[in-house]
Amino acid sequence: MITVDVKWFAAFRDITGTPGETCQTDATSPAALFNQLRLKHSSLNERGAALVAINNEVSGWDTPLNDGDEVLFFPPVAGG
Repeated sequence: MITVDVKWFAAFRDITGTPGETCQTDATSPAALFNQLRLKHSSLNERGAALVAINNEVSGWDTPLNDGDEVLFFPPVAGG
């Protein structure tokens, strides 16, 4: 198990009702972590075009997680 700090932004913050949370997890990637957190926050949809950053650097959904990482989830945004 590792401990990570999760930060939610925009619509994800509204859905989860919190700007962030600390999680103990066995997830090895942001994708696995997001899927685990969907069980806790049942209103979270598929991640779709969402972005993820680890320790303030945009990362891939399969980037390995390490103990103490800060994982930021950004929902897709519509533009025009």
